[in-house]
Parts: sequence; C-alpha cells; structure tokens
Amino acid sequence: MKDKISKRRLLISAAIFSLFYALTLILVFVMIIINQPHGWTGYFKNSYTDAVLVCVCLFLLYAIIYYYYYFESKEFLSQPKNVILILSTIVLSLVVNYAFGRIVGEVYIRPAAMLALIFVFLLNRRQAIVLNFVFAFLIFVIDKNTNMMEALHTNHQPYFSLMLTFVSGTVSVFIAGANKTRGGLMLTGVISAIPTVIVTLLFAIPEVSESGWVRYVTVAGYSVAGSLLSAMLALSLLPAFERIFNVLTVFRLSEITSANAPILKRLKTEAPGTFNHSLIVAHLSEMCAVSIGENAELARAAGYYHDVGKLKQPECFTENQTDYNVHDELTPELSADIIRSHATDGYDFLMAAHLPEEIANVAIEHHGTLPIKYFYNKAYKLAGEELDTKDYSYLGPTPRTKISAIVMIADASEAAVRSLSDRSAENVERIVRGIIEERMDLDQFDECDITLKDLATIKETLVAALSGVHHHRVKYPSIRFNRVKEAVVAEQEDASK
Repeated sequence: MKDKISKRRLLISAAIFSLFYALTLILVFVMIIINQPHGWTGYFKNSYTDAVLVCVCLFLLYAIIYYYYYFESKEFLSQPKNVILILSTIVLSLVVNYAFGRIVGEVYIRPAAMLALIFVFLLNRRQAIVLNFVFAFLIFVIDKNTNMMEALHTNHQPYFSLMLTFVSGTVSVFIAGANKTRGGLMLTGVISAIPTVIVTLLFAIPEVSESGWVRYVTVAGYSVAGSLLSAMLALSLLPAFERIFNVLTVFRLSEITSANAPILKRLKTEAPGTFNHSLIVAHLSEMCAVSIGENAELARAAGYYHDVGKLKQPECFTENQTDYNVHDELTPELSADIIRSHATDGYDFLMAAHLPEEIANVAIEHHGTLPIKYFYNKAYKLAGEELDTKDYSYLGPTPRTKISAIVMIADASEAAVRSLSDRSAENVERIVRGIIEERMDLDQFDECDITLKDLATIKETLVAALSGVHHHRVKYPSIRFNRVKEAVVAEQEDASK
C-alpha cells in the first residue's frame, strides 16, 4: 500500500512539473516576443527552430530537477507542497530578474542570487546549489533567445548571465549557510558583491574600452546594487514562503522560541509547571543535538513545544498541581486516557496554530507507544490480575527522527532525575542509562535512524547536564541583615532556642 501511495504521489508531482513547465514556457515566449519586431506570428514563422530549441531546453532543465529529487529524495518529491515551493520560486525569480533588467535598462542590476538565497534557507546548501545551477541555465536560455542584450545596448554575449547567476548564487549559498539572523542575510549581499563585481567587470571590458572609465564605475555600481537587491528581496520573500508553505527556517525558529511567542506565553500562564519543565527539556535537547550533529535550533524549539497538549487540561498533570490531585477521583482507565491524550492534543494544537510540522511531530512522538506505568500499576492493584498493556500505553507513533528521540529521552530523564534525593553523577547515569535501555527494549527507536553511538553520546551529555542542573546546594543559615547591616536571626531559629 505504501509503495502504491508513493507512486501515486510521484505521478502527482510529475503532473505539477508539467503544469509549471507549460507556465514557464509561456512566460519565456512572452519575454522573447516582447523584443521581437514581428510579434508572435513572425517569431514562430521565421524562428520556429529556435522555438523548438527553447521547448527542449526548458524540458531538459525541468527533467534535471525532477530526477535529481527522484534519486536523492523520493520522499521530498512525493509531497506536492515541496514541488510547488521549488517551481513557484523558480518562476518568480525568473520574472523578477527579467523585469529588473528590462525596467531599469541594465542587465547588471538583476538580482541573480535571489533564488539561491531563498533556497539555502528554505531547503539546504546542496539543493540550493543544484537549483541555482539549473536556474543559471534557464536565464541563459532566455538571454540567448531574446534580443535583450541588444535592446539594452550590452555588447557581451549571454554567457555573462550564465556565469553571473551561477557564481553569485553559489558564493551566496556558502556565505549565507551559516547565518542565523536576518541581518546576516543582508551582510551576505554585501560580501557576495565582491565576486559579482569581478565577473561583471571582466565581461564588461568591451563596453568599457568603448565608453571609458565612467562606464566601468557604472557597471560596478549596478552589480553591487544587484547583490544587495538579491539579499533584500530574499529577506522580504522568506517570511511569505515560511507561512504559505509552513517551512521551518532558522529565522522562524528564532521567532517561535522567543519569549513573546503566543503559545509559550499561554503555557507560562496556564501551566507554569509544564512551562518550567519544557524550558529544561529544551536546554537538554539542544545540548544533545549539538553533541550528535543534529539541528540544535530545531531541538530547542521541539523541547519548548513538546508538551503543549497539556494546555487542554493543565490541572491533570502533576507539575501543575498543588494539594489537589484530580486523578484521586478518577478510574485508572480514564486517567490514562487523559494523560496519553496530551501527545495527540499537542499535535492537533500545533498544526491548528500553523507551526511547522517537524515540531508537531515531536509533540505526538515523544512518548511513542510507552506504557503509562503509574496508572497501569494502580489498575493492576485494583483488578488483582494482569491487564492489557496497550490500554495503558501511549498511542504513538514512535519517534521517526533523531530530534524526536532526543526529546523523548531528555523529557523522561529530566522528570526522573528531578525526583531523586541523591543526584550524584553515578545515580544520574544509572537513571538515564535505564531510560534509554528501556526504550530500546520496547522498540521505540525502530523508526528513526539513531545509532548506538548517538545514544551513548546523548547519555553522556544528559548525565553531565543533569548533574549540573539538579545539583545540591549548601543550606543557607536563617539570617537576614537589616538596614544598618546588623545580623538578625530568623524567628524560627529564635523559637528553637
């Protein structure tokens, strides 16, 4: 069944590629005809071979994209949302580049790196480089088959656009890949201007020899403006892509983990115990992610939001209770239903709030299919016989990513270590090791690619961190100082004398 669904989705993706191919072909022909003196009829009559060449080139470029994902990540390709994201960005970048060149009257000012900058944050470096390479050839096909260069009085060949798009985009990918802030994205535009200017000036030498050094300075200025324009447009468009396609970027991760994030503010007010627990789990998850080379920002965000399902009934969870425990009045079966529902409630809550699916998946996966021991034991004592463990277990699914596995282990470890009276490194190590081994015995990590080496590293990281978070403190004497700095013994000590 899974294979059939996968094939059907791949066919849907192929159909979407066909639609965007037709759309791109129409746009390209419009761009070609705009500068043609004989119009549509004259072009297709006198240059039908060129028209066929354009059709074939565009088909090959789109086929390269399709088969790149087909062999690299069928799962990514099988999701129509991803296909629409990629192809709509290509079409938009194509229109923007053409429009700036034509309206301003200079090909040098085109935001050639815009597409690469958008993809490096929405996808990753490898995909950004591949897609920028294809986009560079797409721009080349347009410039080669139009008289854009002549219309703008540019003497060099369209190979300039191929080199400019490829170089500026690739350099921007390498520079921007490590940026964590939107301000860093603008800095990328400044730095990428350097190789852009070099390539531009080399191709502009014929123009400079005819027009003099003023043209040299003008060309350099336009190319710098194009680099900055690429960063500005990418910066402006990224939030829209993040929202429309619900894509997770470092910028959005920073926003949703802010203290002003609406859901976190609500969690802090309505479920303060859960909020404080989530802060520690987020910190531990981030450290574990760093230790095994996973996305630290995503792990921290997942830790913050993993228990938001408890907002539905916060008083039903121990960390939010005071003297009254609602479960004292409920049957073990009903209590188990309430407790395990927070995983699915969290997923539904986060998806309804349009948070990234990666974070919502952690919310529903962080307990996997583990049994709820406390209420199973309570029911067992009441029944006096063995019960079906599934009736007192979480519904799953089990973790499907390393981030989910990290949060699962960090969540249980933090709660278990907090209840210890002796929090020495040896005791903490025993607790964390037992938690990991139990989850391995119950097949909780079968669906994710976490390794034994990863689990050993996570254990060491958690032991070191939890020994520091829950360390013992020296008992302070019950003394306070008054305004004249005289020591005053607290009343309880006076009473004991």
